[in-house]
Amino acid sequence: MNLKIDTDIWTYLADSEKKIVMYGMGNGADKILAVCEKKRIEVCDFFASDGFVRGHSFHGKRVLSYSEVKEKYGAENIIVLLSFASSLGDVIENILRIASECELYAPDVPVFGENLFDMEFYLKNKELFEEAYGMLADDESRRIFENTVAYKLTGRIDCLEAAVNEKDEVYRELLGAEDIKVAADLGAYNGDTVRELAAYAPSLERVIAFEPDRRNFKKLSLYAEQEERFSVEPLNAAAWEGEELLEFDAGGNRNSNVSHTAKSVGIRGTSLDAAVQGKVDYIKYDVEGSEREALLGSRQTIGKYSPKLLVSVYHRSEDLFALVQLVHELNPNYRLYLRRYRYIPAWDLNLICI
Repeated sequence: MNLKIDTDIWTYLADSEKKIVMYGMGNGADKILAVCEKKRIEVCDFFASDGFVRGHSFHGKRVLSYSEVKEKYGAENIIVLLSFASSLGDVIENILRIASECELYAPDVPVFGENLFDMEFYLKNKELFEEAYGMLADDESRRIFENTVAYKLTGRIDCLEAAVNEKDEVYRELLGAEDIKVAADLGAYNGDTVRELAAYAPSLERVIAFEPDRRNFKKLSLYAEQEERFSVEPLNAAAWEGEELLEFDAGGNRNSNVSHTAKSVGIRGTSLDAAVQGKVDYIKYDVEGSEREALLGSRQTIGKYSPKLLVSVYHRSEDLFALVQLVHELNPNYRLYLRRYRYIPAWDLNLICI
């Protein structure tokens, strides 16, 4: 891997004389602001898309429109920090339009965990990144890896736009989904990813679907009752290393996760090995930062049956090397591919194991 990057976005921002403004509000903005405060980077204003400004405030400042920000500072005098996530084509095109008018970055902050992907983190773990890079099976995987690391260090969205793959390639060419009969969906949400798999898997007979959030589980169960082509077995549990009572932040959305917050509830954690106890052709892991534990809870199934795997490797800064290494340790016979669907920031980054 040959990265020609000598500084990260945070150092660049700290040294810049331009006015820094943030596009978007909410949890992502809070995380970016916390890093800015730690790095002594001043954020001057917040703005939303012109149609979403309703006179509200964020962190004590009135939220401006993009037009107001340009009028106040001048497009050439600002750096825009994108602080929300999207995979919607029209939203991404609008972000690219703003980026064509002024300097714009999408800082990478971890979805879970405390490790910020800055230059210090990269250099500290450089050998581990190099090892993971060397385990990848094809040039496309290595290209995606390099562009993703470059993005995480610089916040440049052109690196993301250069690291995009299509779902057809993943399901048809890599996973060979037409041969999948028994699948496990860890982090099934409301059944949307089961339906996505089914569109590519005409031979599908059975899906074991883990979903810990109770509200999402109700939707998943309703879908399971209505599905007629194959059986869906919903399991109201978190995919884990073993049987354990866990604290779970039940937000009722796709980002519900195992963590301790004021809204935490008790939820059962169990392993895939215990839930399935038999052959599985395919396992999907998208469990909001608990991929390591879920993989460890699948070690017997992975070791004995070598199912095809799709593992999210974007929730924690270390996932890009730690989960690659873990899968290799669990079954050294896998060929490992990295593919990423279009998203800002570097989400929907998946390790495909064949």
